[in-house]
Amino acid sequence: MTDASPDIVIIGSGMGGATCAAGLAASGADILILERGERLKRSPETRDPRAIFQRGVFRPQETWIDGAGRPFNPGNYYYVGGNTKLYGAVLIRYRAQDFHPIEHAGGATPGWPFAYEELEPWYGRAEALYQARGALGQDPTEPPHSTPYPLPPVRDEPAIAAVRQRMAGAGLRPFSLPMGIDVDKWVAGGKTAWDSFPDVGDGKMDAEAGGLAAALAHPNVRLQTSARVERLVLDSDGRRIRGVEFRSGGGTRFVGAKLVIVSAGAVNSAALLLRSADGGLANRSGMVGRHFMNHNASAVLAIDPRVVNDSVYQKTLGINDFYLDDGHGGPPLGNLQLLGRVTGPILKANLKWAPEWSLDWVSRHAVDWYAMSEDLPNPESRVTIDGAQIRLDWKRSNWQAHLGLVAKLRERLRAAGYPIVLSRPFDRRTPSHQCGTIRIGADPATAPLDPFCRAWDCPNLFVVDASFLPTSAGVNPSLTIAAQALRVADHIVKTDLKG
Repeated sequence: MTDASPDIVIIGSGMGGATCAAGLAASGADILILERGERLKRSPETRDPRAIFQRGVFRPQETWIDGAGRPFNPGNYYYVGGNTKLYGAVLIRYRAQDFHPIEHAGGATPGWPFAYEELEPWYGRAEALYQARGALGQDPTEPPHSTPYPLPPVRDEPAIAAVRQRMAGAGLRPFSLPMGIDVDKWVAGGKTAWDSFPDVGDGKMDAEAGGLAAALAHPNVRLQTSARVERLVLDSDGRRIRGVEFRSGGGTRFVGAKLVIVSAGAVNSAALLLRSADGGLANRSGMVGRHFMNHNASAVLAIDPRVVNDSVYQKTLGINDFYLDDGHGGPPLGNLQLLGRVTGPILKANLKWAPEWSLDWVSRHAVDWYAMSEDLPNPESRVTIDGAQIRLDWKRSNWQAHLGLVAKLRERLRAAGYPIVLSRPFDRRTPSHQCGTIRIGADPATAPLDPFCRAWDCPNLFVVDASFLPTSAGVNPSLTIAAQALRVADHIVKTDLKG
């Protein structure tokens, strides 16, 4: 079946696709957003930690294979809003230094094809769109802002205000994490953290609540759910995209488009291009699917049996004292931030042998941290397809730096008076900010996309999601994806939709 041809088809409604749609909506172009999932609906499970973490009710019914051919269930989510439906809502900018080549303990990053200053105006617009709550002047690594945060920072709960003081007393400089969350609205919907809990309109500024809502306010923008895109179809010239083939309602459909924006996520966008042509679509460089990155990340629990942590959401603090160097002029180590409150039922998901009552005691006396370090781009860390199967061969890099970051955190936590510190790394089942598989660059020989996310080989194809990131940096990528999506949208309006 063939559908009428819109001006623009956007594949995916996550942070990249939804924000790009918001940026394009006022142009008047006929825009169709194809989303493989449905809207996430309120249910008893949406605030049930046992359902979410122990039974995995929101995880996809999907299996990928790793580099050794072993199957695993990925932690990606297929709903309107994409992975942001369960994200931690941290809206932090890359540091200005992240756009330049950096020497790390495990190797060097290549830098971006433009400097932080180029993207800075769109960072401000993205913060406004997603109602970022933050405070300037607390974080010594904060890059220049031409606009203030739209709203003041999320308040510390009393237990976390005490944590802030303890960490400052240990010689660190904690800052208020920039967040996209209306905390009063969230807590009114249930006394849980929002980190890794699905949002059903309870105040989290995910891609559905932010970019997509802004786009769908315009009559020229449509959303079609349960539309799983199978491939992009080339025109007879072999250079331009003619349209999109997708499955919906049990059948295969085709929709033509003047312009296609792929925003299916770092793994699925690469897989889509690889499925769409022999050798991969837009793959003259041979780099589609390569340079996969996933943050090196660990959960760190600081336990003080003398103190009760009665916080509900917890996630308001970050620490970047070891972000630009190791504290002694050595290579960077990474970012530290609080996790959403980790309760006994959440701990039980990884400690099945332990009685939940004992884990409740641990949780009551613990403060939960997230240590995050940069994963470096490696062409052999890659996404490929094996028939209909996605193969993700992640080559973890820069791990020694991450171990150094965890060691620094342990040292400072003990100095702050926490006698017990436990840590556990995250594995491939947790999508710790997957990115980099269809990167931007100034040279078509080494990058599939130009600096505006346009495919060098297909002038009416853009890829706007975490795929385009040439480096993972050491902070949450959502705001950077949103800022680049708005920049790309402005570029499309000026160059492709004019007249």
